[in-house]
Amino acid sequence: MLQKLKKGILNNFALYTFFPYAVFLVFVLVPFFIGGYYSLTEWNGVSRNIDFVGLRNYLEVFREDEGFIVSTVFTFKFTLAACVSVNLLGLFYAVMFHNSTRWNSALRVILVLPNVIGGIILGFVWRFIFAQALPAIGGIFENLSWFGQPDMAFYAILIVLVWQQAGYVMLIYIASMNSIDEQLFEAARIDGASSFRQFTDITLPLIVPAFTVSIFIVLAYSFKIFGLIFALTGGGPFGSTESLALNIYNEAFVYGNYGTGSAKAVIFFVFVAILSYLQVRFTQKREVSL
Repeated sequence: MLQKLKKGILNNFALYTFFPYAVFLVFVLVPFFIGGYYSLTEWNGVSRNIDFVGLRNYLEVFREDEGFIVSTVFTFKFTLAACVSVNLLGLFYAVMFHNSTRWNSALRVILVLPNVIGGIILGFVWRFIFAQALPAIGGIFENLSWFGQPDMAFYAILIVLVWQQAGYVMLIYIASMNSIDEQLFEAARIDGASSFRQFTDITLPLIVPAFTVSIFIVLAYSFKIFGLIFALTGGGPFGSTESLALNIYNEAFVYGNYGTGSAKAVIFFVFVAILSYLQVRFTQKREVSL
């Protein structure tokens, strides 16, 4: 009887997990290895002639492709700014609206809504705001050239990303705050601890796991950002806001260098994997368990 029960559980487990694993295999693993092969070739993505060139594409990317280096520097700088800005604003939102009241619930919904909208749509909407709506207001906005100067274009992308992601990160922090035992705060109040001391000595140490998750989400999203930049700045001015993902897209599908684009994609994957691993290890070591 026990053996039949175990066999039935295993069969059900295999049935329910087969489809997700099959989708992952077909749409993730297989294309990944095919792209790895193409990175060792010279191919325009259309011709039947595929020439094997070994590691030449990788060497050319690091030696001769200045645009890839510029895109890498921009992506790292933008990812750092996005992680800090989004998490600080999301934590501020969480502190302000973590109490379950009618108004707080409504404000939470409003703050989370931008995360539902796709990056390309946001890019076109905010391009209209920066290029036409704000100058129409006048004053300090009238003479601002958001897309004509590299620094202003950088800040424009950052503003939109923070506006989109801060509400989602807020929910993670609120869930972590609500899981803290209220008796800890009661004991701190009895000892005469101020609200600020309760936040710094109790709340912050106990929500470090939320920092791990939130920073990982923002890091991965901002490092792989494509649609927002594609619609908002197109990588301009003069390639100053071209992210790694957009650089890979242009290399493969605009310039027709599919082999070089695949090599850049493999390097991009290594960057993301290393950064994500280091970030998770760094924040997990600072988690506090009760």
